[in-house]
Amino acid sequence: MTTVLLALHALGAVIWVGGMWLLHTAVRPAVGQLEPPQRLAVMHGALARFFPVVAIAIAAILVGGYGAIFTAHGGFAGLPLHIDLMQASGWIMIALFGHLWFAPWRRMKDAVARQDWKAAVAAIGQIRTIVTINLALGLVTVVIGATGRYWG
Repeated sequence: MTTVLLALHALGAVIWVGGMWLLHTAVRPAVGQLEPPQRLAVMHGALARFFPVVAIAIAAILVGGYGAIFTAHGGFAGLPLHIDLMQASGWIMIALFGHLWFAPWRRMKDAVARQDWKAAVAAIGQIRTIVTINLALGLVTVVIGATGRYWG
């Protein structure tokens, strides 16, 4: 059971962090050559598809991770440091995503619907900042998860 839970946890992390990597390093630069209405429409479409997947990935990460804590470690007492660090960074990432979902993403959706490109640009700038922070945290968390059990 622990193997299944850890696989669920890892897949959720790969989908979330990998998706942020793709958006940040490929999609955003590729649409940068478009005029604001087209660029914002493409980014809106991409984010509208990605963010619900992130919510599912977060659920998989939490179910898999906390399930594995109980099956492999018998609960929270005496967890290794790397698991505590993953939990801390993960909850920060989840909080940032929650803010992104309920504030700048909502403003961007509304602005695009109204064709208020100035407001949409401001909202996507906030989204980019949060995604950049979460990408950095996510990459660090992946390294912690992959190497933590070997820390001496």
